[in-house]
Amino acid sequence: PIVWKWDFIMCTRRNTIPFIARYRKELTSGLNDEELRNLEEKLQYLRKLEERRESILHSIEEQGKLTEELKKEILAADTAVRLEDLYLPYKPKRRTRGMIAREKGLEELAKALLLPCANPEAEAEKYISSEKEVLTATDALNYAKDILAEDFSEDARLREWIRSKSLKEGFICSSLKEKEETPESKTYENYFSYEEKVQSIPGHRILALNRGEKEKILSVKLRFPEEEILHYIEEQVQVSKKGKCRPYLEEAIADSYKRLIAPSIETEIRNILTEKAEDGAILVFSDNLKQLLMQAPITGKVVLGWDPGFRTGCKIAVVDATGKVLDTTVIYPTPPKNQVKESMAKIHQLIQKHHVDIIALGNGTASRESEKVISDYLKEQKSPVKYVIVNEAGASVYSASKLATEEFPNFDVGERSSTSMARRLQDPLAELVKIDPKSIGVGQYQHDMNQSKLTEQLNKVVEDCVNKVGVDLNTASASLLSYISGISKTIAKNIVAFREENGAFKSRKELLKVAKLGPKAFEQSAGFLRIRGGKELLDMTSVHPESYSVAKEMLALAGIAENE
Repeated sequence: PIVWKWDFIMCTRRNTIPFIARYRKELTSGLNDEELRNLEEKLQYLRKLEERRESILHSIEEQGKLTEELKKEILAADTAVRLEDLYLPYKPKRRTRGMIAREKGLEELAKALLLPCANPEAEAEKYISSEKEVLTATDALNYAKDILAEDFSEDARLREWIRSKSLKEGFICSSLKEKEETPESKTYENYFSYEEKVQSIPGHRILALNRGEKEKILSVKLRFPEEEILHYIEEQVQVSKKGKCRPYLEEAIADSYKRLIAPSIETEIRNILTEKAEDGAILVFSDNLKQLLMQAPITGKVVLGWDPGFRTGCKIAVVDATGKVLDTTVIYPTPPKNQVKESMAKIHQLIQKHHVDIIALGNGTASRESEKVISDYLKEQKSPVKYVIVNEAGASVYSASKLATEEFPNFDVGERSSTSMARRLQDPLAELVKIDPKSIGVGQYQHDMNQSKLTEQLNKVVEDCVNKVGVDLNTASASLLSYISGISKTIAKNIVAFREENGAFKSRKELLKVAKLGPKAFEQSAGFLRIRGGKELLDMTSVHPESYSVAKEMLALAGIAENE
């Protein structure tokens, strides 16, 4: 209903999507965060459309060319493409061939060619002028054709039909750009002589073609039903089959299509295909990221993190059940050193010393060799310790980051990486939020995407996951806190600083003492922040402080004590 949609618009100006999804369901008929984000995107599109509509109307009005009929068409346009088609004839542009022809006074001749004329050459002679550098009748006719070609190309109805026809019946074709194959070009072998209908080509092939074209290996073109399109334009222009102007009109139409319309439509369709492919890929990336972030944590376990390697050795870190680092070392059980016995002696010592429950092995280089060493050791020792393969995507990026340096100033990158392996197993969400989502390796072609759109979408996924789970206010890192509804990076750092200076939070109300965290930020964030063992039992639930009185009344009516 329109009422709640407007309520939503008003609501989003003051509240975050996670807050609305959890605590303002009555305003949105119970839409979840994903549905709300889809609605938000549509609203943003409509806002931009209205802004563009106003801009176009203002521009044409300033030119003194805004008729009532044109205004009605612009106001009725329901897509950005339709708006731009209508604006094209009035859009400021560089000096074109048609403009030059108009400056030379050939517009009336162009109009005359559209009418039945007995002798176009004789008509053209009237426009010969040495002063205007129109020296012959042929010159005059060529200039007139330039005007007509431009007029045809800017006709919104023609463009709409041609675009639709090209999308339905066009083909995308690719070939090897250079004559001879190279080792680099081998990757694109399937596209050396390839074509597929525009309407049915899958997104991953569009992204592959785009990459091959960008790397200057492939030549990519679109093929449209040219004869049918030219015939359609002739029908719309009402070219007489017998008139003497026909050859000139046919030439103008062919020039209009080949020089102006087709290249423009090809660019548009390539953009449409790329945008659609990117949106599909980003959706897959988002789902993959969500699955990684929402993996169940393994709590209460001492974990040995193992970052495998060959020449530089395997980096080891042991962390306790809270994620605190207990020990670190480097072993060399893999080639070229193959120090298996010495390495296993160190591992055995660490397991015994710290009562390790589980080994988190990174899945990168030397993972398979390391897994055999671990498996053989556990069998030999008949140890109850288990091992798990952990996705180490982004670990190297994190270990060399400013954040990791601040967190572990005395560790080298290997120690930070192995610590990350262990913590990823304990709490995937808390550890992975420290890494740029794009570095987690959630899909193919991610570096070919519109990076700002990809970043925005993946950050939304992280935000939704963090707020769905909630965080422990007294243990969460600044990275994790920064994704909580209403909490900026600055406020997140201020929360950690307050906690370090004053000790653990005893109640959610204490958040109001944090620098820059005002009533609005408190309202947005409080329900997603948990406090275990605090003064108020409801602080460890997802009940928002604004509803505590109602929750307590319900407990009383049910005959349940608050501490039960």
